[in-house]
Amino acid sequence: MANTKDMDELKNKLTPEQYRVICEQGTELPFTGKWLKEKGTGMYVCAACGTELFSSETKYDSGSGWPSFWDAAGKNIELRSDTSLGMTRTEVICKKCGSHLGHLFDDGPKPTGKRYCVNSCAMRFIPRDQM
Repeated sequence: MANTKDMDELKNKLTPEQYRVICEQGTELPFTGKWLKEKGTGMYVCAACGTELFSSETKYDSGSGWPSFWDAAGKNIELRSDTSLGMTRTEVICKKCGSHLGHLFDDGPKPTGKRYCVNSCAMRFIPRDQM
């Protein structure tokens, strides 16, 4: 998303909070995200480009305050080292458009042991009956 034209288009398409999270690697406040308590069956897609990211079948309540998933859908996620804020973490990015989604931790449930901790505003939820 380094392209200025793409950034300008996103500024017009996204809310200010979405832009801050997706384009400036921000984070929503815990327990405030729209999808945290969503229990429906469907697919979570990138808010910027619509790429499928996470199935509701892998969503679980981690108690962290952000939607959490134990696996990603397909190979649409890219992982990068993030050393901001004085710590080392793994950043989760949409492989198609480069949107910042959240972070990956190794404290999730079986079968993967992973916790994709994702900002609600970086995603849209599409119920199964609308897919």
